[in-house]
Amino acid sequence: MTAPRPISMTDQGRVGHRLRPVRLGPLDVAVDRRADGTVYLDARHPLGAYPDRITERLARWANEAPERTFMAARDARGEWRRLSYAAALEGARAIGTALLARGLSAERPLMILSGNDLEHALLALAALHAGVAYVPVSPAYSLLSQDFAKLKHIVGLTTPGMVFAADGRRFGRAITAAFAADIEVVTAREAVPGRATAPFASLLATPAGPDIDAAHARVGPDTVAKILFTSGSTGLPKGVINTQRMLCANQEQLVTQFSFLRDAAPVILDWSPWHHTAGGNHNFNLALYNGGTFHIDDGKPTPDAIHATVRNLREVSPTWYFNVPRGYDALIPYLREDRALRESFFRDVRMLYYAGAGMAQHTWDALDEIASSTYGERILMLTGLGATETAPFALTAGEGMSGAGLVGLPVAGVRLKLAPVDGKLEARVQGPNITPGYWRQPELTAKAFDEEGYYRFGDALKFVDPDDERKGLLFDGRVAEDFKLATGTWVSVGPLRLKLLDALAPYAQDVVLAGPDRDEIGALIFPNLAACREIAGLADAPPAAVLADAKLRHAIQRRLSALAGRSTGSSTKVARALLLAEPPSIDRGEATDKGSLNQRAVLANRADLVAKLYAEPAAAEVIRAG
Repeated sequence: MTAPRPISMTDQGRVGHRLRPVRLGPLDVAVDRRADGTVYLDARHPLGAYPDRITERLARWANEAPERTFMAARDARGEWRRLSYAAALEGARAIGTALLARGLSAERPLMILSGNDLEHALLALAALHAGVAYVPVSPAYSLLSQDFAKLKHIVGLTTPGMVFAADGRRFGRAITAAFAADIEVVTAREAVPGRATAPFASLLATPAGPDIDAAHARVGPDTVAKILFTSGSTGLPKGVINTQRMLCANQEQLVTQFSFLRDAAPVILDWSPWHHTAGGNHNFNLALYNGGTFHIDDGKPTPDAIHATVRNLREVSPTWYFNVPRGYDALIPYLREDRALRESFFRDVRMLYYAGAGMAQHTWDALDEIASSTYGERILMLTGLGATETAPFALTAGEGMSGAGLVGLPVAGVRLKLAPVDGKLEARVQGPNITPGYWRQPELTAKAFDEEGYYRFGDALKFVDPDDERKGLLFDGRVAEDFKLATGTWVSVGPLRLKLLDALAPYAQDVVLAGPDRDEIGALIFPNLAACREIAGLADAPPAAVLADAKLRHAIQRRLSALAGRSTGSSTKVARALLLAEPPSIDRGEATDKGSLNQRAVLANRADLVAKLYAEPAAAEVIRAG
């Protein structure tokens, strides 16, 4: 195994200031190219030993660093409330005993409806420690949904034995609608109106005895740790089985590649929801596995909530920072304006990691510029490719592979298969971090794996350099999202969407490409209303008035025309666009609460707007590229 070494100042492949040194592990592959066009890539470096159960690491740090803060969250007064490793283990054993006494198991799991907080953390650790499966559910299914259809589906599929919500009044309507009277309800504050409710404190006060230790000893690699539900972008949510092996192997894969995590306990500030694999597996367990401190960020990457993140970053200097591209976009104006903030943010950080969507080049350039002007160094920015079904870490960019759209190579223990599909190479994977399937949905499990047992990502990849696989792989769009124009020309949606977002910055929050069987590509634009209001000079006007403003429309038209001028043909030219006043809907499957869009659902639900986009003569609202 090649010894890890710091990356050099030239490894990020960009001009300007040097790159802050960071210790990375090896990332190399053996390649097997078959006559039918299939390519297999095996990570050359082996995966090291990892524990059988993730809370072995909780016990380790409770012994080695009992008073170190594991988890911190703001209380009602805005002060940091802290949970040490020793207290976390004590709480997990007590609550685990209570869960076992109630007969909870994989067949009768614990369900958590509310978001990230210390009670959620303790319940998750308790379930993991006791071998009781738990099901964290998107709070949006309880608080934003009007019909609770997705929540009812999840309850019916998993048959929980207990449900927890932080606030019984906020979640009361959803609990009353979706949970039978014989399912025990637990809350941290406020009882559910009209429903028997147990206080969280009663679980925490349960005396821990030999039963919890015996149950913990029975937990093994194949024990179901949790069931994570995907967004349901193609229908009702699917329950992805996450085993203890998946969680533990994935963390060993992370520290194998990001060796700097072994040098010092990481400091993390993160808002990513724990019902998603990125927040609940990747980030939560990264702190746990490495004895780090996880600060729960009560902010979000939205105009209304980013202020809380900014406040937290003034007090917490992370060593690892993770966000979605929209989150970095939201932070950039504050980093530019506030020197104390950018000094705190960039002081200790070794790596910026992003996921959930592609990073636009203007965002990347801005972060480089701000870091360089503050400390004279750029910070390594990486991403990879993963899914709920892969725990999620499966591919990552590494040494010398930093760049927009570059997802790198398979990590230790993962075998990647690139299968020819409709002129592209679809990514498929095997490894110890891959799910065995979907909970109580064998037909969906069968569809998710190919004839050799590889999990199908549905994402297409291509080599940066077909003659040198060491340079890594580029994201080449979703296989199911690409479409043909009326001319028979294929449109590669993923790469073109990133180019369009970059061209429309800062006025577009997201875009959906239209055009199957049409003569040209069109776009539905979800606007960044704050930026649109600024150019329009309409701070208090309703969205429809802002989007009709001539200055804004002219700015969009100029950018569309500039992009069209750089296009190489009809498959890369966005010829027309329509600004949307109505944001994407979670209930209609258009978006997740994390902000990811489902292109097909948006086009189907807004077929009338697509028709308007292509109507002739052109509707007044349509913006045409020159």
